Amino acid sequence: MDRLKAFVKKNPAFTVFFLLTLGVIAVAVFAPLLATHDPYEAVLADAVQPPSTEHWFGTDRMGRDLYSRVIYGARTSLTASLALVCIIMTAGTLLGILAGWFGGILDAVIMRISDMMISFPGMVLALAVAGILGASMTNAVIAIAVVSWTKYARLARSLVLKIRERDYIAAARVTGSTTSHILWKHLLPNVLPTILITGATDIGSMIMEIAALSFLGFGAKAPTAEWGLMLNEGRAYLTAAPWLMIFPGLAIFITVVVFNLLGDSLRDVLDPRDE
Repeated sequence: MDRLKAFVKKNPAFTVFFLLTLGVIAVAVFAPLLATHDPYEAVLADAVQPPSTEHWFGTDRMGRDLYSRVIYGARTSLTASLALVCIIMTAGTLLGILAGWFGGILDAVIMRISDMMISFPGMVLALAVAGILGASMTNAVIAIAVVSWTKYARLARSLVLKIRERDYIAAARVTGSTTSHILWKHLLPNVLPTILITGATDIGSMIMEIAALSFLGFGAKAPTAEWGLMLNEGRAYLTAAPWLMIFPGLAIFITVVVFNLLGDSLRDVLDPRDE
């Protein structure tokens, strides 16, 4: 308990943003308890109703409760975004470590593929992949993952190239440590803090990219409660019923800001240094 108090006192910003992040995640986890209506129940007689005591955020064109759909949208968007970040972080870091450690042909192949990926605008390439795979949330995650792993690969590779020249790496080699032991014991602990900071900050970006694909018709399908899809459905009513876009837009904005601030404060806590 004393250690926890000391940590909170030393890192107040991280503590605040971590608690806010837990709050956002709690909304997604406890969506069934927080929702006031069935997010998929359509009541056409109540279509496009303004915010009221019965429907806090109003209703959409199908008469569905918008507040409940925004709450459930947190579950959809966060699940997809967290899964996406885990995929690209794991794949990119692994490839980057292998490229930086072994070098040679393996390094050349991985980096040339990476160069090819970043030579195209990321969203354009993601749209092309999503168009080939078809519109669905899973395919949207795959499409973004295909074009987003390169950042982690290049970051991990640059860190490995720097760390591999350290004296303790040479000492490990001399003492007969296996490659897997060196990678796991010495390289990964020094690479991981920077990767985690990047991953925490990337969650916000991934939420926006998934929402963008859904908004453009390449992500979630109706009647899924997903923020980007809600924006797409509400744009036709922007003048007559602005709440259809305001509340999903605010949900995206707040969530992205919280995760970005968490990433920034996490950087101050970890303050990665080579050891």
